[in-house]
Amino acid sequence: MNAKGDLIARTQTLGLGTPTFGAEAEGPPHDRTFRAQVTVGGEVLGRGEGRSKKDAERAAAEAALLVLNGQDGLEAPDTDDRQAQADPEETAPAGRWPIYAAVLAEALEVALEVADEDADLDDVRREAARLYRDLLADLGHGPEEDAE
Repeated sequence: MNAKGDLIARTQTLGLGTPTFGAEAEGPPHDRTFRAQVTVGGEVLGRGEGRSKKDAERAAAEAALLVLNGQDGLEAPDTDDRQAQADPEETAPAGRWPIYAAVLAEALEVALEVADEDADLDDVRREAARLYRDLLADLGHGPEEDAE
């Protein structure tokens, strides 16, 4: 999974623009810790930490993707905790679903068309995610297992 690339594709598909990453290093040169945050449209969507700038930015992107998927938290949970913290009614089965920008964009358009007048953005996002997952499942493109 390329969390930064997936986040960029997702935010652009949603019309939110391109995410901006910022990172800071702490500690002595031989024992650095990097903390990163990702901002979209002036709003911090995710924060992450790692032994390298790349790892911290990846963790921040993963946290931002969780937010865009309707899950709580600016901090990326530990890999082992991700599935345990997920609400089974709101998330896909184990593994990550592939992102097809054009299909996701169509799911968003349909969700907007069928949304009640009083639906908020989160309602539309949840409906779009449900439509997207259902369509991919029908096409046999289920979640991808993490390569470890």
